[in-house]
Amino acid sequence: MALRWYVVHTFSGFENRVKQALEDTIKKHHLEDQITEVVLPMENVLEASKSKAGGRRTATRKLFPGYLLVRMELTEQTWHLVKETPKVTGFLGDKNQPEPISDEEATHVLTQMEEGAKKPKPKFHFDEGDEIKVVEGPFTNFTGVVEEVNEDKGKLRVLISIFGRPTPVELDFIQVDKAS
Repeated sequence: MALRWYVVHTFSGFENRVKQALEDTIKKHHLEDQITEVVLPMENVLEASKSKAGGRRTATRKLFPGYLLVRMELTEQTWHLVKETPKVTGFLGDKNQPEPISDEEATHVLTQMEEGAKKPKPKFHFDEGDEIKVVEGPFTNFTGVVEEVNEDKGKLRVLISIFGRPTPVELDFIQVDKAS
């Protein structure tokens, strides 16, 4: 049997604890050759700093909250070991016979993680017509509508109402949040 990638569902918010518990249990039972990797898919995102000085800060965000990727050889022993880890609700796929994901899908997720580590992404994705609220800079607390998105530069052209007239303003992605 070969090593394959499986998706493990956990209680949301407990992904780090489950990852650590799995790694500890694998070492305890000397199964490092049968369960070789436990990955919590994360990416770096840029967001406005909450300090008074402002600026940018990099934060991490889970790509798939409530899920881990586990590279393992599926046997009765490894299945039970993962399934009986506290806060694990099961595998993706059939309850009794988990379905592995393809190597291409796993590689895509791992590549996405590497790219996110090198070049953090904006916290939000914006489309034309989205309503936003400015959270940083001279237009703080103004609301507006996205007129144009420049993904490469991380900039938005936003129409903000100033003195009752729509005025186009160019803002960085991190200067705005999606309006609630």
